[in-house]
Amino acid sequence: MTATTPDNYGELRAELATLTTEAFRPELAEIDRLSTLDIARTMNGEDASVPAAVAEQLPQIAAAIDATAERMARGGRLIYAGAGTAGRLGVLDASECPPTFNTDPGEVVGLIAGGPAAMVTAVEGAEDSKELAREDLERLGLTADDTVVGISASGRTPYAIGAVENARAEGALTIGLSCNASSALAASAEHGIEVVVGPELLTGSTRLKAGTAQKLVLNMLSTITMIRLGKTYGNLMVDVRASNDKLQARSRRIVALATDAPDAAIETALAAADGEVKTAILMILADIDAGTANTLLAGSHGHLRAALTAATDPTTP
Repeated sequence: MTATTPDNYGELRAELATLTTEAFRPELAEIDRLSTLDIARTMNGEDASVPAAVAEQLPQIAAAIDATAERMARGGRLIYAGAGTAGRLGVLDASECPPTFNTDPGEVVGLIAGGPAAMVTAVEGAEDSKELAREDLERLGLTADDTVVGISASGRTPYAIGAVENARAEGALTIGLSCNASSALAASAEHGIEVVVGPELLTGSTRLKAGTAQKLVLNMLSTITMIRLGKTYGNLMVDVRASNDKLQARSRRIVALATDAPDAAIETALAAADGEVKTAILMILADIDAGTANTLLAGSHGHLRAALTAATDPTTP
């Protein structure tokens, strides 16, 4: 890790001064003198601008998702890499995929500079190291079928850029998500996504609009990729993992919404399907047993619509 000298600080200050996410807003210089309600109104108005900034990047987001889904269909993983807020958002999105889409914990992975401890405590200097990113990816055994998403509001964070550079050198798909135009991160990635949300309410506090923008994009990356992989049936989470009482109740509701079957039939199907929602739905809609349903789902790579078509249309190959 390179030590920072006074000269380095001067260079870094000059670099930060060029970033939209670090810009100072004179019109907000006395925001602390406003009433709490007025500050809340101002902040809410700022937040309302984020979806429009995301919308401008939808073509780039869609292209990145299609490329990611193609890799994951071959057995690749989706790997997020970032520092600070950006890293925490990646870890959050990755951790929510197993209960939502029944993915293996190693299928969507969140890397944060400084390791798991950095989720709750700042690890000084970790974000400044490309070498740490390379080591983290090496521990994962990166392959060419994987997708690595570097996340950095500034677009200059060495850890995120290092992750993308190392991943690209290994032939993996790379995505750079930042909140500044013409960022080094986007330039280093195959797919650059730059959601320019403008200066923050608090100067340089990129946990605000930039963090919201990153969360929205990560929601899209994981959710739409999972839709493309057949993890949903319409807008129903048919691969949900019923790991607690709420999710077990949700599983039964999903089967009911998909099939309009009576409760007794739903309970019978879920019991025969070992709790697998997708299998139970196919059993009910196609009037087949669990073994046949599982065979059809395996043959359709887990896509319920394709399995249902195969079960109900004898001409389907």
